Amino acid sequence: MLSFENTEIAFSNKSNKDLKRAYRLFKLIGIPALTKIGKIATNFALAIHLPIKGIVKKTIFKQFCGGETIEECSATIKSLGDFNIGTILDYSVEGKTDDEDFEATVNEIIDTIVAGTKDPNVPFAVFKITGIAKFSLLEKFNNENAILNEKEIIEISTLRERINRICQTAHDKNVPVFIDAEESWIQDGIDRLAHEMMFEYNKQKISVYNTVQMYRNDRYEFLEKAVKEAKEKEYIYGVKLVRGAYMEKERRRAVEKNYPSPIHKTKQDTDVDYNRALKFCVDNVKAVALVAGTHNEESSKYLAEIVKSSSIVRNDKNIYFAQLLGMSDHISYNLANEGYNVAKYVPYGPVREVMPYLLRRADENTSVAGQTGRELGLITKELIRRKMTQ
Repeated sequence: MLSFENTEIAFSNKSNKDLKRAYRLFKLIGIPALTKIGKIATNFALAIHLPIKGIVKKTIFKQFCGGETIEECSATIKSLGDFNIGTILDYSVEGKTDDEDFEATVNEIIDTIVAGTKDPNVPFAVFKITGIAKFSLLEKFNNENAILNEKEIIEISTLRERINRICQTAHDKNVPVFIDAEESWIQDGIDRLAHEMMFEYNKQKISVYNTVQMYRNDRYEFLEKAVKEAKEKEYIYGVKLVRGAYMEKERRRAVEKNYPSPIHKTKQDTDVDYNRALKFCVDNVKAVALVAGTHNEESSKYLAEIVKSSSIVRNDKNIYFAQLLGMSDHISYNLANEGYNVAKYVPYGPVREVMPYLLRRADENTSVAGQTGRELGLITKELIRRKMTQ
């Protein structure tokens, strides 16, 4: 019977030293004031080029990242693979604004896809469209009826070519790629681009996934409509379901610009829609490829139960669970141990350039109710278990 309480399985690839380091890190992250001060101090130190890279790399970077390069991630990929957990290589460099950097990012993403052809433990790749295009361009493109000037038309054409290059490589190399979701005021344009790529490359097999953030109050209906359209146009709808990552920013912008917040009023409403979406995808599994990106135990158990009670085998290639490296190992490892498909997001990139991602992880663990306490409790339980069985 599936249980997320088995810490022996959950931490089977962690040494006592690893667990104690993680405990100290989560203990610090669990103090909001300290996390806030730490963010300010880290950003300041990086800005004036203080030599803190070594400290960062041995602590928060080691917990949440695989390395600075694809090659440096090889040990993490193998370690996860030894327990039947795949790796989603996530090039987590942010904040670039010029074409040279965008092209370099495209090439790096393609390298992550190629890595999947060399190693069966890398079943997916992923990218953010804001990593290969200007945010301001995406804001304008979001309005389907916007009139673009000549320069913007060229930029959108270039963006489409970049996305197509990535998705065609994913198709040709048989390593599907996720297009990540972003802020609501650029998401309509991203959805259109994702659907274009699915129509092109998902006819015979799954090559491209869109990402749907279920904390938005319109996404369940959006998902139903998108799957209906995919069926009519005869392509597989690939979807990674997540709750969402920009809640505070979304609500703040809605207040500032005086429009209704697109975010559910309560977490319970989000949870209900997330689980409804899981059921809908499984019910349509012949037409939908699902990746459940969640750290929520209830949703993870719910999906496992749906699969178990249906005629679908646990390792059906169209159903995956996914979590972030360094978090919720009790979910990932116990699911994999029961024969379900599981993959971990493994961010990588130069320490300095991955810091925005790492600081968001610290924020996430501080703000999500119970997340840090749950991690600490499980680590403590396993350390006690190990001491008692010595």
